[in-house]
Amino acid sequence: MSRILAIDYGKKRSGIAVTDTLQMIANGLTTVPTHTLFDFIKNYIETEDVEKIIVGLPRQNSGEFSDNMKNITPFVNRVRKNLPQVNIEFYDERFTSVLAHRAMLDSGIGRKARQDKALVDKISATIILEDYLEAQRFRR
Repeated sequence: MSRILAIDYGKKRSGIAVTDTLQMIANGLTTVPTHTLFDFIKNYIETEDVEKIIVGLPRQNSGEFSDNMKNITPFVNRVRKNLPQVNIEFYDERFTSVLAHRAMLDSGIGRKARQDKALVDKISATIILEDYLEAQRFRR
């Protein structure tokens, strides 16, 4: 099987998570500056077999899209145009930052490390991917 990649797209940096080849386990991969995200994804797909990219869908509590959607849409369109072999899906990312902070607290990560926004982004991407995988298991 192929891997699934998840992106927590941010204005400055984006967290990335990836599954194992059996698509059972989600792991945080890295955080990259958003302006380099497309090149990172392209290079990663050249070396790893990726069948799908899950992009966090930014919604407010009301269900409306957040302002960041205006940045995400052109990025997704660029990926679809240049990497047509990879399917792209959106997945609701509401509360992932809150859950990431809670996960860091629960795991005993120190205060200074919890303030590392790159770590929060990577954990958020992992949560998006875990939630997506769980939803897929219930669909089967």
